[in-house]
Amino acid sequence: MAIKKALRIKKKIDFDKIFSARKSTANKKFVVYQLPSETTHFRAAISVSKKLGNAVTRNRVKRLVRHAIMPLSDNLSQTDFVIVCRKGVETLPFDEVQKNLIHVLKVAKIYQKSEI
Repeated sequence: MAIKKALRIKKKIDFDKIFSARKSTANKKFVVYQLPSETTHFRAAISVSKKLGNAVTRNRVKRLVRHAIMPLSDNLSQTDFVIVCRKGVETLPFDEVQKNLIHVLKVAKIYQKSEI
């Protein structure tokens, strides 16, 4: 399940706006930079440093994070955010990646579980 084009951040200008807002939240495995958005949905980007490994490893980490985000998409606020992966995330199994991601998004107040 891929992130739709409308939900992706790709342009350098958008990255610069988010990073210049200087609103970030972190845990041991992820840092989330955020900026409130005018759109009716969230937009996300995933950043993985070359320090984490070769291209295969970095792409695997991005794929894990994308798959961890998509089931949460109904509960994400209308925010633009960039997820920066820290060292150590490349060794985690999927359920740990998802657990850490949910934690950092809750702390950042981006993810709000709706109780029905």
